[in-house]
Amino acid sequence: MHKPLFNIFAFLLLLSACQPSAEDLFDAGVAALERQEYQQAIEYFDRVVQKEGNYPAAYNARGVAFFELEKWDEAIASFSKSIALDSTNYKPYFNRGNALMEKEAFKEALYDYNMANGLDFNQPDIYYNRGLALLGLEMYDDALVDFDMALTGNPEDTRVLFNKSKALLGNNDPLTAIATLNEVVRLDQRNASAYYLLGVTEMSALGNKEAGCTQLKMALSLGYTQAKEWIDEFCEE
Repeated sequence: MHKPLFNIFAFLLLLSACQPSAEDLFDAGVAALERQEYQQAIEYFDRVVQKEGNYPAAYNARGVAFFELEKWDEAIASFSKSIALDSTNYKPYFNRGNALMEKEAFKEALYDYNMANGLDFNQPDIYYNRGLALLGLEMYDDALVDFDMALTGNPEDTRVLFNKSKALLGNNDPLTAIATLNEVVRLDQRNASAYYLLGVTEMSALGNKEAGCTQLKMALSLGYTQAKEWIDEFCEE
């Protein structure tokens, strides 16, 4: 009479053993992230936190998936939950700062980058992204400090050099900005944005029409259509 009950109990134990663990689901979510299957990744991470609510890495990774889908508010909420569960990891602060930057919430992003930097001051990307936030806040001196810190690991990072030139222009230093932009186009001869900014700066700051027009025409040839307005107005006889 008791044998069927024993079989049911054994079946339930077997069924339980076959259920994926929170770690298994997390690994599957990370794999989906790497495949750029972001919605599927979110579904995995949702299952992780349903199984185990205290899983800050899952909330952080879930935020990354939302970020990739350009769902900034959902990303911020996920990163915030990760921070609430573990405030010792720089990554969710950094990631939330990035999402806030997409919303142009520069002051709030700066707070997050400061927190991330305090937790790990050896991350060049924190200095670079904080420099962008400072640039957005027109805090040019501080932005230059961060861009220089970001360049210590890779002095030829054209992203950093380009934005450093913007901070230099904001700081009323066109000569150093031009030198920096010349370094950018030396390193990346197809950087249309750098050619454009270089041309505009040559003309507006130094009154160097010939050099400015040359750079603007290069920018246009690389697909930077905004350069055409300057060329039409200032470079055509």
